[in-house]
Amino acid sequence: MIGNGRSAIDRLTAFLRGHPAPVTYGIITVCCVVFVLSPASGLNPGYGTGDRLLAAQSAYFERWGVVPEELFGGSARALLTPLTALFVHGSWLHLLGNMLFLYVFGAMVEEHMGRLSYALFYGVSGYVALLGYALAHTDSDQSLVGASGAISAVLGAFLFLFPEARVTSLFPFLLFLPLRFPAWVVLPFWVALQWVAAGQESQGPGVAYLAHLVGFSAGFLWAWVRYRDRARVEAKPATATEGDSQP
Repeated sequence: MIGNGRSAIDRLTAFLRGHPAPVTYGIITVCCVVFVLSPASGLNPGYGTGDRLLAAQSAYFERWGVVPEELFGGSARALLTPLTALFVHGSWLHLLGNMLFLYVFGAMVEEHMGRLSYALFYGVSGYVALLGYALAHTDSDQSLVGASGAISAVLGAFLFLFPEARVTSLFPFLLFLPLRFPAWVVLPFWVALQWVAAGQESQGPGVAYLAHLVGFSAGFLWAWVRYRDRARVEAKPATATEGDSQP
């Protein structure tokens, strides 16, 4: 949960009511619908059960996910998979985890960037994140799916745009106690965990920690290049106001 001051929940509620963030919520809706209708959810009886379902899932991931060795093989269809893979998820946990992060952080980033700019940012950053992972696994024939690369880019942009926003986090080594820290503390810590995990990855894709790092970096750089001048302009009136209120 994010917010500023004691009325964080009220402010966040008011923000969501006043700013529906149609792109963010639209992405969430599409991802959920695609997953439910796909063989990955196990809910569509048309894909059967047992071995038949497993075969359908494998074919589904290979068709719509990123397969690194195919991506660089010159196929026009394969070049589109870093985009289609952003809407494909491998399990309920995979889907819900990604959509929770997008729901919490996406609305404010979209409001700051604007709808069209945010949609472009999401798609390009997600493509770059999956492409970066594929470049590091060019010989892999395993498919990579999920929106985590694009969502990591949202986190990177959020860190630049709202570094002082307070984020409620659960830390396993602190018995999962909910603690509130500024985004500039929580998100770099998250990046550090991804970095360590990426260094311990096996040769097979598995969890794409490298895609998370590439996406986060792309999102932060995008926000820095595009909005650094605006951030300076917005900061000046706030500083002046605070100065005037000093005794």
